[in-house]
Amino acid sequence: MEMAEFIESRRPRWQQLERLLDASESRGLRGLSLEEARTLGKLYRGVSSDLLWVRARSGSADVSAYLNDLVGRAYALTYPGRRPRLADVWGFVARGFPALLHHEWRMYVAALMLFLAGMGFGYLGMMVDPDAAHFLVPAEHLDTNPVERAATEAAGEGMSTGQQAMFSSFLFTHNIQVAFLAFALGVTLGMGTAVMLFVNGLFLGALAQVYAAKGMAGWFWAWILPHGIPEITAICIAGAAGLVIARGLVAPKGLPRGLALRKEAVTAVKLLFGTLALFVLAGCIEGTVSQIHPPKLSVGFKVTFALVVGSGVYAYLLSDWLRGKAGAEDVAPVA
Repeated sequence: MEMAEFIESRRPRWQQLERLLDASESRGLRGLSLEEARTLGKLYRGVSSDLLWVRARSGSADVSAYLNDLVGRAYALTYPGRRPRLADVWGFVARGFPALLHHEWRMYVAALMLFLAGMGFGYLGMMVDPDAAHFLVPAEHLDTNPVERAATEAAGEGMSTGQQAMFSSFLFTHNIQVAFLAFALGVTLGMGTAVMLFVNGLFLGALAQVYAAKGMAGWFWAWILPHGIPEITAICIAGAAGLVIARGLVAPKGLPRGLALRKEAVTAVKLLFGTLALFVLAGCIEGTVSQIHPPKLSVGFKVTFALVVGSGVYAYLLSDWLRGKAGAEDVAPVA
């Protein structure tokens, strides 16, 4: 059959499919009658075959584009996909994320160890060589005197409520960027993720030693811990997600490397998504409670608050393990 003859003979069904698509896109599939819906399915399959025929014979580019558009529109209507529901999101946050973290606990522990190793290195480095501050202490804190800062805060010259809200928003955005970078660097076989976790820990440890050297260790931890527990936990989980990506590249377990990477990427993205609630919590605390210093809020109160928040965070993260342990005790045989 010649191309011109083929186009002429098939044009009526193309036009019929186009009319049905226009109608269903404006009114929805429910607006079609049962017969029209059946016809739409038949025409979709028929036009798909027509598109293959035209492509196989290197037919007109305009005709091919027209048919491809029809087929694409029909596919989008026929297979719209399943939209995520609020219940699905809540189910993942409440149970799915703790279960996933339980399954990937080794990666989380590895990320946490890298962070703590950097923290210890930074603290000891500043003890051994205080002149290394230019390399170990974050730039924005180099010219800050801990004693003077505490005195300034005690005099009530801290941030206003509006400034606290803006600061909280900034911190949330910044922390999300850090988490995404730790996750994305997993493609460097995990080396970039490991370095980033270590360096973030190093900065914190070095800064902690600066305050400790001035006798301000209590003030420092009262400032850091309230938001730091959920924030550092979230960053380490994001780092764990990066290490999961690296695992797909380094240890594909007999699968083709590309397939292993795609499989691990699904797990890694879910881990990263699960950190959002922790970052929201950390950002809210960091922009408010963490910035209210003695004498308005005492060191003891803030540290106690931090321990309560931390206990809640880890009770949530360990909830799947705790449920499994309780279930195992319930079914344990009686001696």
